[in-house]
This record gives sequence, C-alpha cells and structure tokens, in this order.
Amino acid sequence: MMEQSAANRSQLRQLELDLAPAPPRAPVSEAALQDLARHLLREAGCVALAERVRVRWGPKLRTSAGRACYAQTLVLLNPCLLDCADGELDRTLRHELAHLLAHFRAGRQRIAPHGAEWQRACHDLGLPHEKRCHDLPWPRRRHRVRYVYRCPRCRREIRRVRPLRGRVACLSCCRLHNRGRYDDRFRLEKLPATML
Repeated sequence: MMEQSAANRSQLRQLELDLAPAPPRAPVSEAALQDLARHLLREAGCVALAERVRVRWGPKLRTSAGRACYAQTLVLLNPCLLDCADGELDRTLRHELAHLLAHFRAGRQRIAPHGAEWQRACHDLGLPHEKRCHDLPWPRRRHRVRYVYRCPRCRREIRRVRPLRGRVACLSCCRLHNRGRYDDRFRLEKLPATML
C-alpha cells in the first residue's frame, strides 16, 4: 500500500512538471536581426543594400507582422512575433527584406508590392512560395471605404479609405497602352459620394 501511494505521488510530480509553463523566449535584439538581414542580402548578391539596411521593432504595428520602408531602407517588425512560432520571425524578416530587395533591383521603375519582382526576391532570400499576407491570429481592422475612383478606359474601380493626391492614372492601362508611363487619358475619376 505504501509503495502504491509513493508511486502515485511520483506520477503526480512528473505530471506537474509536464504541465509547467514553458519559459519565455529570450528577446531578439535589433542588432542580431540587422546582422541576419545584412547576411541574407549579401547572399542574395546585394551588398550595397546590405550595408544600408536597418531593422527595428515597431511597437505601433498592430495588425501587420512587418513593414518595409524603402526610402529609409528600414524593416519594422511587430514585437508580437516574439510570441509566435519559432520560424515566424525569420519568415517575416525575409518577407519584408524581399520588398526592399525588389525595389532596389527595380531602381526607379514602379513595381507591384507583391508582384513578380517581389516573388523573385523572396525566392532569392529562401522563401520560394511566400504568401502575400500572414495568417497569424491577430485582430484585423476594417476601414470604411470613403472614396471610389474609376478608370475611364477599363472602368476598373479603386476603393480607398483616403483620397488620392495628385494626378493618378490606372496602372494596368498605362502598362498596356503606354509602356508603363503615366498617361492622362487613364487618369482616375472620382465617383460621387452617392456611388459608395
């Protein structure tokens, strides 16, 4: 009887150890992430960009996993990535670096955010089948569409939360009919508020 209760207690202790919470992961420093980013860009053959790139935690990011700011050669990462699975932080860093790499390679040419150039950059950074958006269980914000614009040529509608500034033309029509350069014939027309 005594041996049986001792055996039960050892099983309980073992069970308690199995249910103990996992220790928190050590925070990843911005310097370590920046070193990794520079290494990845060098391996992709882009030494000039590797020398300038910076990586920072973006505490203001709420719903996006990361953001690439090409003008500042900066990658912002959501601090919540530290609570995600191990590979998510690395994947997001590579995803955002691919945006910088694609823009760097394109020069002054305008490219789609998740177009062919970006997909090629993802492949070069070790993400051959990268998706456009993450599927992390974070809250999504919904914004009410307040502005609708239409292309006079193809009749495609562009819905916006904020108004467009300056002269903006339909990129698809400009590419198809004017080698990708701006053409006033395809300038987007603002629809009246009643059309929303």
